[in-house]
Amino acid sequence: MPNSDSPSPHPLRKIFLTVEFSCLALLLGSMGWFSRQSAGGEEIAPVWLLVPAIASLGVFLSFIGLMYLRWVATAEGANLFRNKVIFSFLAVTLIGVWLYGIANTWHSLNVN
Repeated sequence: MPNSDSPSPHPLRKIFLTVEFSCLALLLGSMGWFSRQSAGGEEIAPVWLLVPAIASLGVFLSFIGLMYLRWVATAEGANLFRNKVIFSFLAVTLIGVWLYGIANTWHSLNVN
């Protein structure tokens, strides 16, 4: 019997989970495809790196969205400001790490 006291999940939760795991599957699939292409000695066009870059961005953004729903949207009272500050710090850090990784990847392509 379901518990009538438990709050219903946020409507965006299912969308964020679907996006996160779809992008994760795309990211893992593209990594497998890249390894098969490079094992055959074929050179991969740099434009194909947009696939894992966009997929990883989707994973990061949906993770940040789920983190927002868990920490900020459900916070009340005095915890709200603290949770917003912590969430903002973590979100900026995650996006910064993603940008750093993408920038290093593109820079290494231009050096070679």
